[in-house]
Amino acid sequence: MGEIKQVIVVRGDLVWGKGKLATHVGHAAVRGYKEVARRNPEIVKEWENTGEKKIVVKIENLEKLIELHNSMKNLMPAFLIADAGFTQLEPGTITCMVSGPWHAGEIDKFTGKLKLV
Repeated sequence: MGEIKQVIVVRGDLVWGKGKLATHVGHAAVRGYKEVARRNPEIVKEWENTGEKKIVVKIENLEKLIELHNSMKNLMPAFLIADAGFTQLEPGTITCMVSGPWHAGEIDKFTGKLKLV
């Protein structure tokens, strides 16, 4: 099946604490896992059997994140994550996107040049 991984893309323009960022990465990882498990359980099983690889990268701003999401969403699992607004961010602020678990080569076509967080 090839390498399976999950990539979480966070906005680099947000002013938020490390804990808030980590929380949203967690939200994204769980959302991606649940969505793919429901739609493509065989991919999730392979991902679980090979270490559940996750990569966290950053993108410049909301506009670039939306562009990336729009280019990926019809080709593979890609979901935006928004904040509830209880602490540091306004309600509905889009913070990040998750793609996968999915085929690494397909995800890398879109996220491979983004820098690690």
